[in-house]
Amino acid sequence: MDNFSELSEGYVLGFDFGLKHIGIAVAQTVTGHTRGLRTVPASNGNPRDWRQLKTLVADYRPIVIIVGLPLHMDGTESDMAQRARKFAADLAHRTRCDVKLSDERLSSWSSERTDAVHSDLHQESACRIIETWLRSSGLTR
Repeated sequence: MDNFSELSEGYVLGFDFGLKHIGIAVAQTVTGHTRGLRTVPASNGNPRDWRQLKTLVADYRPIVIIVGLPLHMDGTESDMAQRARKFAADLAHRTRCDVKLSDERLSSWSSERTDAVHSDLHQESACRIIETWLRSSGLTR
């Protein structure tokens, strides 16, 4: 499922991985509209309650899950990128869903500059991660 022609209609869940918080957003492939769902507390990058994530997956039954990959500006990987990869692998194992990684450079910076004054930064970053992936998949412009 690397391009739009292979995607079916449905939901995409996006995760903004962090050591203390994990932001979660959802998008519909038909409209490409994203919205934040929640931010879950984490301890050293591990969700404190995996059941919350599994419940969201069960509720939305996503066709794919996208986890942001925090790269350096030059595209090289950092320790955080390795942690995000581990989180993505754990998420795939626990949910039995297709999990993909998407470059998240500037997602937090972009989210800080949105017009949504009262929005949650982690959820907004998860929205940007999904939008980046949807654009790279040919779903949106």
